[in-house]
Amino acid sequence: MHLVDWAIVGVYLVWVIYDGLKRTKAADEIEGYLLASRSLPWWVVGLSVMATQLSAITLVGTTGQGYDDGMRFVQFYFGLPVAMVILSVTVVPFFHRARVYTAYEFLERRFDARTRSLTSLLFLLSRAASCGIIISAPAVILSIVLGWHLGLTVLAIGIPTTLYTMFGGVQAVAWADVKQMVVILAGVLAAVVVLVLGLPDGVGLSQALHVAGATGRLTTVDFHFDLTQTYTFWSGLVGGTFLALGYFGCDQSQVQRYLTAKSIDEARQSLLMSAFFKIPLQALILLTGVLVFVFYLFHQSPMLFNPVHDPAVRASGRAGEYAELQQEFTGAFEARRRAAEAYVEADRDGRAAEEASARRTFVSSQTALTAIRKRAARLVMDVTGDREYNDVNYVFPTFVTTWLPVGLVGLMIAAIFAAAMSSVAAELNALSTATVIDFYRRHFKPDATDRQTLLASKLATGFWGIFASVVAMHAVNLGALIEVVNKIGSFFYGSLFGIFLLAIAFKRTTPVGAFWGLIAGMAAVATVGLTTDVAYLWQNVLGTVVVVSVGLAVSAVTRGGGTGRPVPAER
Repeated sequence: MHLVDWAIVGVYLVWVIYDGLKRTKAADEIEGYLLASRSLPWWVVGLSVMATQLSAITLVGTTGQGYDDGMRFVQFYFGLPVAMVILSVTVVPFFHRARVYTAYEFLERRFDARTRSLTSLLFLLSRAASCGIIISAPAVILSIVLGWHLGLTVLAIGIPTTLYTMFGGVQAVAWADVKQMVVILAGVLAAVVVLVLGLPDGVGLSQALHVAGATGRLTTVDFHFDLTQTYTFWSGLVGGTFLALGYFGCDQSQVQRYLTAKSIDEARQSLLMSAFFKIPLQALILLTGVLVFVFYLFHQSPMLFNPVHDPAVRASGRAGEYAELQQEFTGAFEARRRAAEAYVEADRDGRAAEEASARRTFVSSQTALTAIRKRAARLVMDVTGDREYNDVNYVFPTFVTTWLPVGLVGLMIAAIFAAAMSSVAAELNALSTATVIDFYRRHFKPDATDRQTLLASKLATGFWGIFASVVAMHAVNLGALIEVVNKIGSFFYGSLFGIFLLAIAFKRTTPVGAFWGLIAGMAAVATVGLTTDVAYLWQNVLGTVVVVSVGLAVSAVTRGGGTGRPVPAER
């Protein structure tokens, strides 16, 4: 990477940290440190909500997903606007008036301490694992750029971010999120411009997208109903709605965002901002991945984008076989490039009969190239024993570091690095808040002063930062990171949403019913997830339905021994 790029990265990161800390107010008070004294404007909260999701995973994982599978992933977000409208009308005013620090405090008022503690524990486990995956995404970038071991780059990101979060407080995190969104958008748009300008003469954007469409990468909506198919209109609308309700309504990392808003109306506006802008933004990033695929139709890509095991394979007894695969790949790439050019030419000239034939030839050549890449990946796994080898997360980093001009490389690296810092900081802040409020002050030191609570919060941040860094070292080979993090969320969010639904909507639910409903929901999701091929988005629906059904049934049986507490009055 050029010295100019390093300068851009360094200046940007220093600016983010300095400006974020400069804006921190009342960080020596518990409400100021954890909730920014409930004083942030709606647009800052809205950008922070989006930035917490739009982490480096989005740039690395979603672009890789677009390259590999096209636009279908955008269906995942079809339920988001529905969920945001529901939450804006129901949960946002409820939590704001309850004056809680965490969403789980309310569950003790409604049910009992064990339900609160179990729910908070589930949040801690799910969010800490997701935080590790968020760290692993930029670690991929730096491992390629610097030639460092992945573990070293994980620590280079995780440790400074943990230290920054310990001292910054939520207000510093929120203002950093604002700058993150601006820089990420600038970086993505710059990459799109380079991708379009990098197409051969005579190949315009419309022709490029037409070629991508021949491989199915522009398929955006699939109305086929199949519980085993991950991304369809129905899984996105129904399963995605339940996932978003669980994430934005029950996950402390999101609830804490709109609890920092000045008022209920401003908290609502912050969520509606995400509802209207998230899908177009996600579509743009997926389209960037599709354009990377088209770009590599005319510019030869590596046979495997993940080079970590390349030296070991070339030094092994199967080095000759690997070299032969490389030659096959080069020949297959040339055949695919010629087929793509012929397809574009026939399409541009309006020769329908030739276009159909050229399309078949191109699709066949793409299938042949993909088969070679799969054989190469299997060879790597056989030689190294790395059964989790995957290179989808290395696609966009490879493009950034080999094709972007000097200056834009630095901008993109800064965007990805800053995205990781900001998102990880937000997650660590939420993990610390839940740990201290739901466990330290509730079970271990109820009479803790603000000073003691702040110290405990900082220590908790340090612990979760180390935990997330350990997870990050094992996350990069799990597949497309954007998909991995949502699979983890889907394991928990349906059940979490179910318990809050019981608390708010079903006033006769008993503490015993709520507790065992939550246990049953998690058990049902685990059973289905481990023993069936049902797509993970439907796990959100399953968890909610089981928690509510079992909770109501157990409550009906146990109600004679004492009714559940009524929903506390909003204050």
